[in-house]
Amino acid sequence: MFACFLGAVSAFAQKPAPSVRGDLVYERSIMDLQTAMTSGTATSADLVTAYLERIAAYDHNGPALNAVIRLNPNALKDAAVLDKERRAGHVRGPLHGIPVILKDNYGTRDMPTSAGSIALAGNQPAADAFQVRRLRDAGAVIIGKANMHELAAGITSISSLGGQTCNPYDPDRNPGGSSGGSGAAAAASFATFTMGSDTCGSIRIPSAVQNLFGLRPTKGLSSIAGIVPLAHTQDVGGPLTRTVRDLAIVLDATVGPDPADSATRILDGHSLPHFVELLDTTSLRGARFAVITSYLGSEADDAEGTRIIRAAIEKMRARGADIVDVTLPGLDTVVNRASVIEFEFKYDLIGYLANSSIPSKSLADILDRGLYASALEQTFRRRDSTGSRDNEPYRAALARRVIARDMVVAFLDANKFDALIYPTLTRKAALIGEPQRGTTCTLSAVTGLPALTMPAGFTPDGLPIGVELLGRPLADARLVAFAYDYEQATHPRRAPSTTPALVNGHAPAPMTFAAAARGKTGTARGTFTFDPGRRALGYSIRTSGNVSALNLVRDSAGKHGPVLRQLVANGTHVITLGEIERRDLLSGWLALGLSTRDEPAAMIRSVLKH
Repeated sequence: MFACFLGAVSAFAQKPAPSVRGDLVYERSIMDLQTAMTSGTATSADLVTAYLERIAAYDHNGPALNAVIRLNPNALKDAAVLDKERRAGHVRGPLHGIPVILKDNYGTRDMPTSAGSIALAGNQPAADAFQVRRLRDAGAVIIGKANMHELAAGITSISSLGGQTCNPYDPDRNPGGSSGGSGAAAAASFATFTMGSDTCGSIRIPSAVQNLFGLRPTKGLSSIAGIVPLAHTQDVGGPLTRTVRDLAIVLDATVGPDPADSATRILDGHSLPHFVELLDTTSLRGARFAVITSYLGSEADDAEGTRIIRAAIEKMRARGADIVDVTLPGLDTVVNRASVIEFEFKYDLIGYLANSSIPSKSLADILDRGLYASALEQTFRRRDSTGSRDNEPYRAALARRVIARDMVVAFLDANKFDALIYPTLTRKAALIGEPQRGTTCTLSAVTGLPALTMPAGFTPDGLPIGVELLGRPLADARLVAFAYDYEQATHPRRAPSTTPALVNGHAPAPMTFAAAARGKTGTARGTFTFDPGRRALGYSIRTSGNVSALNLVRDSAGKHGPVLRQLVANGTHVITLGEIERRDLLSGWLALGLSTRDEPAAMIRSVLKH
């Protein structure tokens, strides 16, 4: 089992001020925080401080998520300027004073932009990326940069500069990628929302495995200017949020044409969507969706996710949607050979680095200098071996993109479907160090069509699964409206247990429990201490008499459940609880089980009491 390891420790030199309130920001939405600032119960500086406290408590401590690669030393100063504007009666809009964390490939004029690469650690852009500029103009406060899969070249979020980011729902598992740090930071309430990029699933996969909403917008709806490229033909940028309204607010602030990004010419002659205005709790009524059955997965490991996806689909049906299972013959043959990442990455990176002052000017330089995480070596060497970009295979892939898009749009039009439905991943997040299987990211990435991931539910061991909707070009706001109806009816958001609300600016103190079991010829008395951030249950048990076995068992409402863990007497021991075990503990459903040599067929149970 691999553990999360720390990235750039120097990024955390900024110390948050002592808290004078409770946790102002835990699971709070943009409008929650605007209400607090409007009423005078909090300032933007208070919000920044509260988020810094959460980062201090949980990013390198507690569950050690390792989601934040760099903090903005000017965050509190920027917040103070916005607070002064508010006091003067000027509020720019719903993002005024709202803290955000950016993926580390978003260019910022006041912080390095390293894309998780130690080779780019000193890369300081002269100007903000387009979407960063739009966020600042709207009043958002940038409090830091999130770790990511190095140079966006994978989906498990490991990098040479930032290390391995962990999933707050189970820190032994990866957070998806490449925007895994953005996903973990949003899920753990390290910021009100975060920004990511998506070349083949890198917004949607972290959203799916961390119970978030994320939109891969229509290619060209928002500019990628100033974002470190992976493949410019497929790259998009956008938000990851805990609520649909937050998603809509941020999209309203960041979409739009940009002369520096030719893809945004798709907007010529079109009005920009108004995401918040179109939110509607009846939008699913009469909508028509097609479930791509081939994307549900056919292996045994896919069954768990498929059940959850099917249950989410039934919830949409209950809201009035007409949903049909379909197949799209021939689509996969085209889609699976339409990605251009292998053709564009090497050359897009050379183009970006040409304007940087750092020594490395190409992927070959990075490889020669050994400035990369070992997990990326095979991928980087394969992609660096690409010859000239002007070749027939590249042109064929570009042509297949058009064919795939036309096939999907024609299918939607011919059958009067509003969207396709499928899982973002057919499986839960993989354990750190293992490959992530089951992605369906390619369809949206190669067609340029918008795709929105939303929470579908949780596996029995408490891990999120996401369901995805894909629609027509520039139908992004309609997809967001569908998600809003679904969210308001089902309330699918559940915060991770490893990053609870702070108490006086600090992680909650460990909880203590006690249990005493007495048999005919043996006794056991135990004290237990549970640290939710580390998921650690420490215990010490003293025994007397003829004790043959000690166990942690489930005992729900007097109904005897199975043995969960073997325990040992004498000394202090620690076990790591899974999510279900944690919930059972806090619900009063875990017990100390005692077996004696004289009662081999019986087990005496004593519930752990807080």
